[in-house]
Amino acid sequence: MLQDFARHRLVMHQELQRVIVGQNDVIEQLFAAIFTRGHCLLEGVPGLAKTLMVSTLAKILDVGFKRIQFTPDLMPSDITGTNVLEEDEAGKRNFRFVEGPVFTNILLADEINRTPPKTQAALLQAMQEREITVGRTTYDLPEPFFVIATQNPIDQEGTYPLPEAQLDRFMFNIKVGYPNLEEEERILSSTTRQEKIEVKKILNARQIVQVQKLVAAVAVSPHIIKYTARLVRATRPKDETAPKFVKELVDWGAGPRAGQNLINGGRAVAAMEGRFSVAFEDIRKIAVPVLRHRISTNFQAQAEGMTNEDIIQKLIKEVREPEIEKFA
Repeated sequence: MLQDFARHRLVMHQELQRVIVGQNDVIEQLFAAIFTRGHCLLEGVPGLAKTLMVSTLAKILDVGFKRIQFTPDLMPSDITGTNVLEEDEAGKRNFRFVEGPVFTNILLADEINRTPPKTQAALLQAMQEREITVGRTTYDLPEPFFVIATQNPIDQEGTYPLPEAQLDRFMFNIKVGYPNLEEEERILSSTTRQEKIEVKKILNARQIVQVQKLVAAVAVSPHIIKYTARLVRATRPKDETAPKFVKELVDWGAGPRAGQNLINGGRAVAAMEGRFSVAFEDIRKIAVPVLRHRISTNFQAQAEGMTNEDIIQKLIKEVREPEIEKFA
């Protein structure tokens, strides 16, 4: 079963690469989030095919897909839906709920930092509980449900930074970088021919839910849990186990949700490689996208040119794996 899933994942990757050139790490992290019921925040300058990547992924997965272009005048009801007053043939008036775009499987929140926190917060309940409340009624969202948000890191005029509580709901903060020379040449060659590429559908909604249950069953040893807890606690400057550079450069570190996401992400990485248990390397592989938006650096770190990624990389080298007991 796990080997079948690994083959499906490989086919999905190949289909996505027919449209998206390069960005292998970004694609793998998107897959890891989807197979563990996680949400993603994609950051990158305009023109790096973030929106195209998500819409193509939705076609490959054969699930519902809706896109919201976030703007300063967007209202919460534009996302969740609203009650409208209708009059029937007998003249009786009733409220009817009209679903918003959040009622889908993959929701693309494009340029999520363009809208005020009031509207950004409309996604909080949907992301955490996978339901929304309008008036006195709570509505369940379809399964599977993922929010994939994008934001532009260089244009800060007229933007509203995401609240920390909402940032923490994103499993991964994925940085989409520039392509290398060979990849850029392939992009220019393929996109200027005006050819429309059709991708094949690989998994449907029911199969995705089954895969999520399969990934959740991947074994996690007590040593992996101990290592993950050490890594997360080492990001907190007030923790006694935190290294000296963390106490000097970090204002606050990651919470328990980071550890949960590291474990689940490690499960996804292991499953995608056809393995039945999580390895230490799986946790290290996803540590940066899981932790980078959960650490706040201070002025001293900025003065020394230390980014969140630099601190996480130092932590990965600093935090030791727990010793495995040897039996005679």
